[in-house]
Amino acid sequence: MPDFALRLFTGRPNVVSSRCEFGNRMLLALWLLLLAGCQNSNFPTATSAPSPELLRQYSIQQFLENTSFSENSFSPDGSKILVSSDQNGIDNAVAIDRETGNHIALTSSSDNSIKVVSYFPADERFLFLADQGGNELDHLYVQELDGTQVDLTPGKGHQVRFLGWAADGSSLFMATNERDPRHYDIFEVLLEDYSRRLIYSDTESLELLQISPDKRYIAFARIRARHDIELLVYDLNLSQMRSVTAASAASENHFQAFSHDGAHIYYTTNRDSEFSYLVRKRLAGDREEVIYRTNWDVTFTRPSPRGSYLVIGVNRDAHTRVEVLRAENLHPVSIAPLSGLNLDSVSFSADERYMAFYRHSSRSPQNLYSFDFVSGDLTQLTQSLNPAIDENQLVEAELVRFRAPDGLEIPGLLYKPRWATASNKVPAMVWVHGGPGGQSRAIYHPLIQYLVNHGYAVYAINNRGSSGYGRQFFMADDRGHGRADLDDCVASKSMLVDTGYIDPRRIGIIGTSYGGYLAMAALSFRPEEFSLGVNIFGFSNWIQTLQSMPPWWQPIREALYAEIGHPERDSAYLRSISPLFYADQIVKPVMLLQGTNDPRVLRSETSAMVAAIRNQGTPVEYLEFEDEGHSLRHKESQRVAYAAILNYLDRYLQPQVTE
Repeated sequence: MPDFALRLFTGRPNVVSSRCEFGNRMLLALWLLLLAGCQNSNFPTATSAPSPELLRQYSIQQFLENTSFSENSFSPDGSKILVSSDQNGIDNAVAIDRETGNHIALTSSSDNSIKVVSYFPADERFLFLADQGGNELDHLYVQELDGTQVDLTPGKGHQVRFLGWAADGSSLFMATNERDPRHYDIFEVLLEDYSRRLIYSDTESLELLQISPDKRYIAFARIRARHDIELLVYDLNLSQMRSVTAASAASENHFQAFSHDGAHIYYTTNRDSEFSYLVRKRLAGDREEVIYRTNWDVTFTRPSPRGSYLVIGVNRDAHTRVEVLRAENLHPVSIAPLSGLNLDSVSFSADERYMAFYRHSSRSPQNLYSFDFVSGDLTQLTQSLNPAIDENQLVEAELVRFRAPDGLEIPGLLYKPRWATASNKVPAMVWVHGGPGGQSRAIYHPLIQYLVNHGYAVYAINNRGSSGYGRQFFMADDRGHGRADLDDCVASKSMLVDTGYIDPRRIGIIGTSYGGYLAMAALSFRPEEFSLGVNIFGFSNWIQTLQSMPPWWQPIREALYAEIGHPERDSAYLRSISPLFYADQIVKPVMLLQGTNDPRVLRSETSAMVAAIRNQGTPVEYLEFEDEGHSLRHKESQRVAYAAILNYLDRYLQPQVTE
């Protein structure tokens, strides 16, 4: 899946209209009392209910006492792992002792989210990224051994990208768009005094990827369309750019890594294939070999620091499966404890003895693990789920497919409330992921589990245009946004009703980013299909969205125009798929959420949508979060948003009980 596709559409709130967590629970309480005499301990089917000990609900506060961990990097001696953790309300840097699992807080930000990058190669200084209030203008910082912080990219209005470490451990590479917001310049930064020297200036609006550890090659991508991505390398010794994939027909080619010695480049491609496979190409010449191929997309590759191992991640039906190969002969390494795990974000210690990764589950936030290649021990280092929550009370995602009216098979993940039966039909929400080009994965979604725990079935649809199901499926929504993919969302209602435990009169639609756009499109263009909609940071006016893209999206601008439409040349078409211009057709209740600092969905765009709906007299609820961007980074923002969403659904989708 192209990074650019996900980039577009995957504090104290300034709430125009919000409520604390409350709502009508009387009917649900009656259900639980009726079920109290049931002795069936099996999971619920359409005709049976669980025993009462399986029916436990949790408050939004209990859900938010979970901890989210992300990123990971081993210390030089392998004794610690650097992660980001939101235990204190927003992401901060934390060091986890690999042997004891003890956590050591390293930063204490209360406003800006800190995303760790890496320990330094020879000491425990570390790098982290942080923007300002969710505006996505990341700066790169060093935290010194004494806790002081140095901004390597001071100033305003620019972004930075970290490109890796030099193999000799003396410098790092980064790129900034300080000179021109449309283009990135690449610098080498000495670790001794943080002085920097320019090594490359971009003038072609190429997507910058990485520098080889031997400092010789820079990898770039030229993005013509999301299904036509060419890889290039620039040879700093020869001052020469050349294509790695020019000979191939239009295909998705995604850089993965340079080999540890800089001699090879690893990349994935779907050249002459429905699914992406892994290729290794020698940079001194054109020798190329296929490393790994299967009937699913290879999504990532991680060579170990000394080149002994090659980790390969495969997107197998919305789950990530990992293979570890010995690089010398490409033979699989048998690691029994990892068999069948849904995991991601793999890293190695410098001596290659230890491997760290996150394990995913639908019922628990991801947890960090360490694997010892010598002893074979697998150690869990974090406990993300609030101990007050029983994981068995939450719901595992079930893979469910249905046929769209045109015959195309549409996959998705169905979450069923435990008390849903044929005699206790529940309301449902069709959940639409971001993108276009994203995918709902079998991982933990706090809002989904919160809604399911409070009586709502959720179907996380992977409508046409989603990644992970082959080239043709991925391209099936091109120039059909808000139409073909929306048809899939509408068609999913029949599948939900056919389960036997969902009330056909109480089905809504919800989505984030591009998914929020489809929720608005559903209410605008299929006004009678869904009972309500929830738009979380979603687009309403394609013309404004495409005209207001940040300048640093220059490398993907033409690709987005090709896929979605050009704001000038295709203005009539874009207007026809923009909900803002069809607000008079919205007759069902709608809720919209907006981050004040969102650089993708501008506040003015959402405000115009809210005003247009209100002018029609349709019920609309609007929440604005003044210190958020295109996501909810603060737990307090999540508390307000999730509680308000549940209360909103209760108000319109639950039968009202009168005293």
